Amino acid sequence: MGVLFGYYAAHDDADAGRAVQRDDGGPVGTGYDQFVVKGMDPVVELLPAEVLLTGRSAEAVEADPRHGGLIATAGDGEVVSVSLTEAFRDALADCGPPQLDSVARAWSGSDVFAVPPSAEGLAEFLDALAALARRAVAHDRRLYCWICP
Repeated sequence: MGVLFGYYAAHDDADAGRAVQRDDGGPVGTGYDQFVVKGMDPVVELLPAEVLLTGRSAEAVEADPRHGGLIATAGDGEVVSVSLTEAFRDALADCGPPQLDSVARAWSGSDVFAVPPSAEGLAEFLDALAALARRAVAHDRRLYCWICP
């Protein structure tokens, strides 16, 4: 089936942890503004997109404690949740389709993917992530990603 990645918005880290540490036994991310994709790692594969959108160097992004910061785990690591940076959230929220398409084209040529994706597929992903970021900014939320192998 492959690894699933759920990109979602939450009020803070404690709230984000509840997305994966379910008291009600519900599916991961239930009740959160989210979308789920296969094979889009937030730490490695998203790094070039964040660099392109924010203008920060890869080193600066990687040094940001919110870049892939571990928020919570469920079970024996069956599901983990990590944070995305505020700089990335804000840059995504400010982007329109033309800029996202341009980033997707440049990103598709990066060497982070095992199988090079299409620029169109990356643009669709960025459109969904930017829409989530806009809603997160409007509701004073942060972005996170749960990962389920």
